[in-house]
Amino acid sequence: MSVLVVVGDCLLDVDTEGRAAKLSPDGPVPVVQTTTEQTRAGGAGLTAALAAADGGRVVLVAPLADDADGRTLRSVLPDGVELVAVPWAGSTPVKHRIRAGGQTVARVDRGGDRGAVGPLPPEVATVLAQADAVVVADYGYGATSCRELRELLAATARRRPVVWDPHPRGAAPVPGCRLVTPNAVEALGVDPGPRPDLAAVADRALALRREWAAGAVAVTLGPGGALATAGEDGVLAVPAPPVVAGDTCGAGDRFASAAGWALAAGALPSEAVAVAVAAASDFVAAPAPVPPTSGVLVATGGCFDLLHAGHVATLEAARALGDRLVVCVNSDASVARLKGPGRPLQPQADRVRILRALACVDDVVVFDEDTPEQVLRTVRPALWVKGGDYAGVTVPEAEVLAGWGGRVVTVPFLAGRSTTRLTELARA
Repeated sequence: MSVLVVVGDCLLDVDTEGRAAKLSPDGPVPVVQTTTEQTRAGGAGLTAALAAADGGRVVLVAPLADDADGRTLRSVLPDGVELVAVPWAGSTPVKHRIRAGGQTVARVDRGGDRGAVGPLPPEVATVLAQADAVVVADYGYGATSCRELRELLAATARRRPVVWDPHPRGAAPVPGCRLVTPNAVEALGVDPGPRPDLAAVADRALALRREWAAGAVAVTLGPGGALATAGEDGVLAVPAPPVVAGDTCGAGDRFASAAGWALAAGALPSEAVAVAVAAASDFVAAPAPVPPTSGVLVATGGCFDLLHAGHVATLEAARALGDRLVVCVNSDASVARLKGPGRPLQPQADRVRILRALACVDDVVVFDEDTPEQVLRTVRPALWVKGGDYAGVTVPEAEVLAGWGGRVVTVPFLAGRSTTRLTELARA
């Protein structure tokens, strides 16, 4: 089993979700009526959690304070993350976001006082020696400034891939990192705005590669993907697939964790960057695109394992019924349960990419269940479109849509077109 070690500063993230229907009489601020509250690991803890969701063994090496928030942080780490805690004299950083209607209306921070890190327990050297790759998630609270830890990371970088996600308040990456992943602000030192000057980003990435003695530097550009160095003076631009972004918090953690696993599997840095851009884009994709206020949101769904003319006819007809079309796609696991061994023929990433390339499709949402009722409750379309072979058939989605006044409709379909038939013809 491959081993990925994540090293860095942990935070405690608290998200309070609620509804804001009025303003406070004390001032022009929204009154948020709480509905749910979620507490989870942030910083390096989130990077480790995301890495663990991909499979393999994940070990988190992190300075943790002996305070109430630190104990809560330990308790919310996923079961798939092994913890090697390093003593820390600081206080646990807590970022508490208050959200209403899917938007953050306020953030309250506490803790984060810096203090001495260490001494390192012997398990740190042991797990670094076992690592197939290491991801350093620096959040500027002192982990990367620990001399003893830096020496171990420098030694590790000489024999294993190290991905270093830097922070302006943190220490510089150790020499020999396979990939360093600053964002545009961290690389340039200023906010370049929504459209950075790519020539300036390229020049800075090449300069940083030399300054840090790194194998490659990939500057992440949010929806612009990433720009990575290639060799001594080459530059590789990796565009991000178009997505409707929801909450972008954690995108950098997802980028780093995906790059770490790719390098652990033997990928080149350029290949790892491409994998990481795709993973980060999927991570931030909104579970439900927001339709125009006065528009009609239409949704349809299916496996779309081999896209054929029948699929396209249904999609075009569905789009013609409204102002925006969202396609709900069965995940790989869902297709396998529904269709049996050997399916899907194409992985979900490829199926999603093909669908997003169609002019009639506005966005794509992947669901893991056998039926899309849960994702429909999030998307809340006015119409759920089925092919004509469902005419007169009661479908389970009808009851779900009735909850907000939506309806199921069928559209004509092209007879004789099916994935099964295409597969049989290909094998003949």
